[in-house]
Amino acid sequence: MFARRPPRYRPSEITPKSFYDNRRRLLGALAAVPAISAFSARAESDTTALPATVVPEYSQETRGYESITPVNKAQKHNNFYELGTGKKDPYLNSHLYKPHPWKLEVVGEVNKPQTFDIDDLAKLAVQEERIFRLRCVEAWSMVIPWIGFSMSALINKVEPTADCKYVQFLTFNPEELFPSDSNNSLPWPYSEGLRLDEAMHPLTTMVFGMYGETLPTQNGAPMRIMIPWKYGFKSGKSSVRIVFSKTRPITTWNILQEAEYGFYANVNPQVSHPRWSQASERSIGDSLFPQRRDTDMFNGFGDEVASLYDGMDLTANF
Repeated sequence: MFARRPPRYRPSEITPKSFYDNRRRLLGALAAVPAISAFSARAESDTTALPATVVPEYSQETRGYESITPVNKAQKHNNFYELGTGKKDPYLNSHLYKPHPWKLEVVGEVNKPQTFDIDDLAKLAVQEERIFRLRCVEAWSMVIPWIGFSMSALINKVEPTADCKYVQFLTFNPEELFPSDSNNSLPWPYSEGLRLDEAMHPLTTMVFGMYGETLPTQNGAPMRIMIPWKYGFKSGKSSVRIVFSKTRPITTWNILQEAEYGFYANVNPQVSHPRWSQASERSIGDSLFPQRRDTDMFNGFGDEVASLYDGMDLTANF
């Protein structure tokens, strides 16, 4: 377990105490009943999000009392190429597929391969709120209250073999749903991956909800992975298959543009993208003129994750 760090803001500075208590009761209910089964085909733009509660050991420190990103911004500004290449396309096209019922197949170098129904998967561990900044490789960011649990709960359930070194996430194949879609130009299905020790880290989160609601389709329903110290493209959405392997998996953006999108994709302000700097980011909020903030190494989680990369050249292994 990593060291506990209290956030630089208190829950009372984010939301009134009454809402704070309501959120705690909500999260308790999410853990006790199969609330995740009520997935909607499309999240409406007027969805009301309950205010956020900070869980100190999992919540991200933010400078200057940085506020939670408005829910409508987080729902309508997405990269999810299966649903279109424009930022609003995933929201506009989110009704085109149904994230429930859903199965997740777990195979490869594990002693107990199995297929999970999404409702059963959501109950593998107690869900909790984790406030993480989503940092995109495109140099923008959002602060989002996610709901889920550490991926280690799933990993321990399937028991990786002694030879296992990597974990691969595979998203649904959009060609099966939208055969005439001209946007389907990527090598599907979308693939991402981690080293096993990265996947086992307590910060690596299986996400089933955000803003106190079940996860919207355009944000990766019914389940996405969140690795808060890495750029957002590493966080596989709408996974249908997880493969444990001895060798490093092929990942989509690393195949397409290896010089621009490395396998590790750790947030690193000292390593620029070939076409732009990563030293700062555009913080998306409720302002018409988004503010820029300096980018933190490992997105602010250096104390927790830097040891994973001891001895590695993070310029070469970007």
